[in-house]
Amino acid sequence: MTDTLTANRLENLWDDAKAAQMSESEKLLYRSNLLGSDKRVTNYGGGNTSAKVMETDPLSGDQVEVLWVKGSGGDIGSITMDGFATLYMDKLRALKGKYRGVEFEDEMVGYLPHCTFALNPRAASIDTPLHAYVPRKHVDHVHSDAIIAIAASVNSRELTAEIFGDEIGWLPWKKPGYELGLWLEKFATENPDAKGCVLESHGLFTWDDDAKGCYLTTLDIINKAAAWLEAKTAGKPAFGGEKRPTLPEQQRREVAAKLMPVIRGLVSKDRHKVGHFDDQQAVLEFVGSQMLEDLAPLGTSCPDHFLRTKIRPLVVDFDPANPDLDATIAGLADAVSAYRDDYKAYYDRCKHSDSPALRDPNAVVYLIPGVGMITFALDKATARISGEFYVNAINVMRGASGVSTYQGLPEQEAFDIEYWLLEEAKLLRMPKPKSLAGRVALVTGGAGGIGAATAERLLREGACVMLADIDAGALDKARDGLAARHGKDVVRSVQMNVTDENQVIGAYADLAVEFGGVDILVSNAGIASSAPVEDTSLALWNKNMDILSTGYFLVSREAFRTLRAQDIGGSVIFVASKNGLAASPNASAYCTAKAAEIHLARCLALEGAEAGIRVNVVNPDAVLRGSKIWSGEWLDQRASTYKTDKEGLEEMYRQRSMLKRSVLPEDIAEGAYFFASDLSAKSTGNILNVDAGNVQAFTR
Repeated sequence: MTDTLTANRLENLWDDAKAAQMSESEKLLYRSNLLGSDKRVTNYGGGNTSAKVMETDPLSGDQVEVLWVKGSGGDIGSITMDGFATLYMDKLRALKGKYRGVEFEDEMVGYLPHCTFALNPRAASIDTPLHAYVPRKHVDHVHSDAIIAIAASVNSRELTAEIFGDEIGWLPWKKPGYELGLWLEKFATENPDAKGCVLESHGLFTWDDDAKGCYLTTLDIINKAAAWLEAKTAGKPAFGGEKRPTLPEQQRREVAAKLMPVIRGLVSKDRHKVGHFDDQQAVLEFVGSQMLEDLAPLGTSCPDHFLRTKIRPLVVDFDPANPDLDATIAGLADAVSAYRDDYKAYYDRCKHSDSPALRDPNAVVYLIPGVGMITFALDKATARISGEFYVNAINVMRGASGVSTYQGLPEQEAFDIEYWLLEEAKLLRMPKPKSLAGRVALVTGGAGGIGAATAERLLREGACVMLADIDAGALDKARDGLAARHGKDVVRSVQMNVTDENQVIGAYADLAVEFGGVDILVSNAGIASSAPVEDTSLALWNKNMDILSTGYFLVSREAFRTLRAQDIGGSVIFVASKNGLAASPNASAYCTAKAAEIHLARCLALEGAEAGIRVNVVNPDAVLRGSKIWSGEWLDQRASTYKTDKEGLEEMYRQRSMLKRSVLPEDIAEGAYFFASDLSAKSTGNILNVDAGNVQAFTR
């Protein structure tokens, strides 16, 4: 059994001393964060909590009853005070007079803003009536896997009664909304001793007139369900036992690294997507089980799960007992096409006259026997969270099939939630995607000044970035800094020597597993040397060539292999140097290697054009600040060459330029972003000088 359905009890984390200093609304926040901190209680963004609190009316000064309830789209684990909607209870009760029946219930959401207390801008969710009309001060609604396993069983009513007796009630499936709020009010009123209610195929409501009491009730009910499930399923093989073997971990990652770019390319023709791989034990148990083919087509039951994971997953045709990865890859295009056709048929069967237009028909969840689960979405966080939701669904199916028969949502009910006009309105309110949303970048030399600045620029525009560098300590520092500013989901790092073929190949495999593939390569790893030709050793010459020519070849070759597997184009950017175009004294090895680098870019532009792979060059000059190549020997050598000291070198370079300006890492990053983005969609084989003006480096 997994942690979700274990007999290990949810712990009471309530601190009476801490809570004693809180107002009722602050206790609501405290309770919400405690509940949301444990995924055994509810999934990310799932469920909602509320409290009915006496507040001072800002106009009359009178004490009025106000409903504090989680706002639309929030997450109770990370919610803050401004994440709650606040509404006058007397106005919410008055709404009953506006209700025209279940066929008109969606219009009730439009009345909720008229109930707002204190001009709170936080939008109330569609679940507001379920909290407002329960005649208790505190209400919790959570999506515990243990509870949903009961709720998604074909005999969920009988199982609920067996486990909880009269303590917890049961209501049949009903789409969330105003009518369900009235149902819940009726049940709570007619059963005053009940502590909550299980909603079929949905989740759990619990209530109390005390914040701590409500919290403890929620924990107690989930613990009872989990303990009952474990007792009932003890000794039984999950999902009927194993049908296919699980591959060793390294082999699983190798398979995922091959499959993910191909799938990503097939599902990203209209808009780029990012992937996430999950091979935790719960997933492996399911994808290798006897019941995979029976359960996977049924889809999920809980609306929150379904909205994140689509009608059903796509099961990839792969036999871990006799793996033929080439055959699996060859069949992916047909499998993805068949899924799209099936999804379009589902849409046509279920659509209404006013349904929103067909959305992206590609699967979100891909199950690979013996390997794990891949999820794709428009951004990394959503891909990861979608996978978490499907793990919730796996836990639910395990529990339900272990004690009864699992049932997913009926197809029409599932469609009516997925294409709910209220959900469509929520999607339409989403902000416009950033220019590099869904794109994945690899930045070599990522721990240096130019590399880190470029990663920062790409991340700011919505890209996912993997930093590669030979310096482990600097790499960790750069990664942690970027993750702190942009979130851990979108930043990865790999220690890599660009001259080591196996390390380069391994880095791209890691990139594929972490994000699904690559769209942007910023080849920036660098070295600098300065010596008269008679003092240039063969080792020094070869070191320049190895890093600045061979290294750029290796990272580009692997980029091309992934980009061709995806078949959705891409952008390769070389960070070269003014010295690749303009000769410089006492730097023959460096200048020659940089010239080779630039010519390699021209060759790759020719090769990549037919596949939509653009290759361009940014040429910096004299980027001193933050650059590792300017620390130590190179700085001394260049200062000696130009007969100045270290402090005077930057000023000398500034005055040497036509514009008399210093060139900073952020300036180079801007050039790299230009070539990475669609701003330069019609540019390939170009050189952009970012050198404050140097006539010797003019390209023509």
